[in-house]
Amino acid sequence: MHKPIENTGFTPPTGRALGRERRTVALAELVAILGLALSTIVAATVVSVGIARANVAGNVIDNDGSVFAMALLLGLGFIAVGGLTALKLPFHNPKKR
Repeated sequence: MHKPIENTGFTPPTGRALGRERRTVALAELVAILGLALSTIVAATVVSVGIARANVAGNVIDNDGSVFAMALLLGLGFIAVGGLTALKLPFHNPKKR
């Protein structure tokens, strides 16, 4: 029967260390990082252009400015609570081998 994989991603199997594959793994990580960064930039650009063309904020402010202000304050409150939660998380020190 096939043994389950304990580690996933770019780490080597637990039974052996990386040898000549080290350069290949580094290149794969670099390509993955560049791909993620490029796709994040493209997604942010597309969303920004969509928001600029929609002009939602102008239409909302013209009709109901108080509702927009309340939504903005609630959004900022949620961001603040999330930030405080992230700061209160325990710091994890990995064990050195």
